[in-house]
Amino acid sequence: SNAHRSDWMFLLARTDPEAPKHKGITFFLTPTKAPGFSTRPLINMAGVHYFNETFFEDLRIPARNILGEENRGWYVGAALLDFERSGIGNSALVRRGLDDLMTYVRSSGNGSSNGSAAEHRNVKNLLAELVIESEVGRFLSYRVASMQARGEVPNAESSMAKVYLSELAHRVYNAGVKVMGLYGPLRPESGKWTRLNGGFGMGYMVSLGGMIAGGTSEIQRNIIAQRGLGLQRG
Repeated sequence: SNAHRSDWMFLLARTDPEAPKHKGITFFLTPTKAPGFSTRPLINMAGVHYFNETFFEDLRIPARNILGEENRGWYVGAALLDFERSGIGNSALVRRGLDDLMTYVRSSGNGSSNGSAAEHRNVKNLLAELVIESEVGRFLSYRVASMQARGEVPNAESSMAKVYLSELAHRVYNAGVKVMGLYGPLRPESGKWTRLNGGFGMGYMVSLGGMIAGGTSEIQRNIIAQRGLGLQRG
C-alpha cells in the first residue's frame, strides 16, 4: 500500500529457516531508497494506483533496523494488526459518506430516482438504518480507542470494529449508488451528470478492498470466535 510514495516500510523476513511456523521471522524497518528495492504499480478496478508489487533483489538491511526481538517479528506484526484494525478512521469515513448522501437526498426533492412516494419511503428507511449502524460502529471504535488509551492491546475488539465498519462502508456506498439511480455509477470525469463528484461509485469499488486489507472478514470472524468467545478452531 502506497509503496511508491513511502520513504520507509515494514518488512517481515524469515531469518531462521529451521524454525517452525510463526517463529524465526524478524520485523525490519526498511528504507525504500535502499539498493535492491523496487515497485511495480497495481492499478485497481477503480483505476487508482494505491497498491504495488514490491521486489527485493539482494536487499541488505542492517541489524539496527530490527524492531522487537530477532526471530520474534511475527508477534510485532500481529500487535500492529490489532491497532490497524481499530477502525476509528473507518467510522469517520462512513459517517462523512452518510452526511453527503443525506445532503444529496434533501436537495434532490423526495430522494428517489423515479419520484415515487413508495421509493421515497424506502430511501428514508434505508438511510435511517444506516445511521443507526454508523452509530454502532462509532462506539465499537471508541471502545478500542479507550483500551488503547489505557495501555491495553485490543484483539477481538479490534476485529469486531474492523469487520463491522469495513462491511458497513460497502453498504453505505452501495446505498448511495442505488439512491442516485443512473447517476450513481458515474465517475468524476462524467462532468455535469456526475453526482457528489462520483464518490459513491468509486467508493463502492474501493470499499471492496477494505474487507480484505488488514485481514479478510472471514479472518476477523475467526478471531472474534476464538479469542473473543473462546470457541475452538475448526
